[in-house]
Amino acid sequence: MESNKIYPRTGDTQTVYLKSVITRPNIEVGDFTIYNDFVNDPREFEKNNVLYHYPINHDRLIIGKFCSIACGAKFIFNCANHTLKSLSTYTFPLFFEEWDLPKAEVVTAWENKGDIVIGNDVWIGYDAVIMAGVTIGDGAIIATRAVVTKDVEPYSIVGGIPAKEIRKRFSSDIVARLQKLQWWNWDIDKIRNYISAIQAGDIDSLENHFT
Repeated sequence: MESNKIYPRTGDTQTVYLKSVITRPNIEVGDFTIYNDFVNDPREFEKNNVLYHYPINHDRLIIGKFCSIACGAKFIFNCANHTLKSLSTYTFPLFFEEWDLPKAEVVTAWENKGDIVIGNDVWIGYDAVIMAGVTIGDGAIIATRAVVTKDVEPYSIVGGIPAKEIRKRFSSDIVARLQKLQWWNWDIDKIRNYISAIQAGDIDSLENHFT
């Protein structure tokens, strides 16, 4: 893979390697993760999909390798969380000039729930919403238009509003073996050699690499 390659497929400008279009220092994306957008320019992912992500809050979006992110998926950050500690949900500190408040207290206008962390080989469906503070484990699937407000376990399928677990993709034994293998961290040639086994669900062949 070319380090600066944007489009994985010739003639397809709806799908990008997300890492190649990211400019913000507080967003990290792993190799081969793709984003598809048939409505907007996928190169504008930061503008259209990562929302309320202001530098003043220092929160981060971390996405692993080999993830698939569908059109319209949104990542909603902490500055959207109006504080509930006040008697009012109005963001007085944000408008410090209007109300003669200390500028340094602007961050008290919202509640900081932390970073959004997406594991490796995660599939995020069309129009899904991931809220601040959520961690999604490796291999998870987020259903279309799900709203994820809590952590998602590895290799779980979740859906709904708020998102709840529908089922696990594999048995607990297979999940443990996959997390030990971490095939997404193998070098590119090795992954290429084992693609057929990955596609066929042949975990035994993958584990033979270690024997």
